[in-house]
Amino acid sequence: MTNGDDKRIIQSEFRPAPWLRNRHLQTIYPSFPWAFRHRPKLRREELELPDGDATAVDWVIPTESLPRSAPILVILHGLEGSAKSSYARMLMHLAANLGWHCCVMHFRDCGDYTNRLPRRYHAGETDDVRFFLGELDASEQYGPIVAVGYSLGGNVLLKYLGEAGDTTPLRAAAAVCAPLNLNLCSDALNTGFSKLYQYYLINRMKNAVRRKFDQHTAAFDWDKAMSAKTFDDFDDAVTAPLHGFDGKQDYYDRCSSVNFLNSIEKPTLVINTLDDPFMSSEVIPAAERLSASVTLEVSTHGGHVGFIDGGTPWKPTFYLPNRIIGFLEPFTARPGM
Repeated sequence: MTNGDDKRIIQSEFRPAPWLRNRHLQTIYPSFPWAFRHRPKLRREELELPDGDATAVDWVIPTESLPRSAPILVILHGLEGSAKSSYARMLMHLAANLGWHCCVMHFRDCGDYTNRLPRRYHAGETDDVRFFLGELDASEQYGPIVAVGYSLGGNVLLKYLGEAGDTTPLRAAAAVCAPLNLNLCSDALNTGFSKLYQYYLINRMKNAVRRKFDQHTAAFDWDKAMSAKTFDDFDDAVTAPLHGFDGKQDYYDRCSSVNFLNSIEKPTLVINTLDDPFMSSEVIPAAERLSASVTLEVSTHGGHVGFIDGGTPWKPTFYLPNRIIGFLEPFTARPGM
């Protein structure tokens, strides 16, 4: 996987559990209630945004009494995800046990929180992340700041890091199963079994739109939105006009994080799989598209944010939490420590 001395792209050490090698089972299994039972106690905070809108931040309560010098981990969830998503709960649990402050910043209109303005969220919305991280840094209430983004949240985080360069307050970051090329990912979800994921997510997004708008208040073509059957359809009908893009192609071209990887200046780990049903292997960029600060870990298996590496069907073990924390931890020490 590496090219000579170039270590920007590495082969993952992940190996799937012998009883769970199928990519779709790896993808679906973590959502079962018995897969990861721990649910951290959370405190909801309303985050006021500069444009008059607001979103929600869920803080892990047991970490709020930690000393100011303790690191803080910010988690960005995936499409229609929240702090309740299993991958977020796993990482919160481990971070809390390590003595890190921890929170999940929800994208607008996510996490059972309805934002005020006639808009939602999308894969390239970095202003809210930039604002929140700036607030954390300015508060001087926390130690070193690190962040992790999953799926769509990973794309947002990588795009933000590329835009911010050395000005970000983040010490380091990680992105998991990020849709680096939105065009290719949209195409991949139109094939085979992956159509079922698309069907499920499109219906969830339509339901979210119905809760917020109706045919009289929508700032987009309501009938076109409600008849959307693919991400292409939905993004062209809703995401693009709602957030100032000239159609879905303009949205995909401007927001694909692959175009920002070369500008990242803080240590960043990107973990993607070759069998991810949400994308094709073509999304894996060449090493030349990565900055020297980016390490792209490519796994043959793992599905989409699955990475179950052992245990039993009733008590599986997961690769991602320890791998992510293991990468971030060296960057969480204060200078001189």
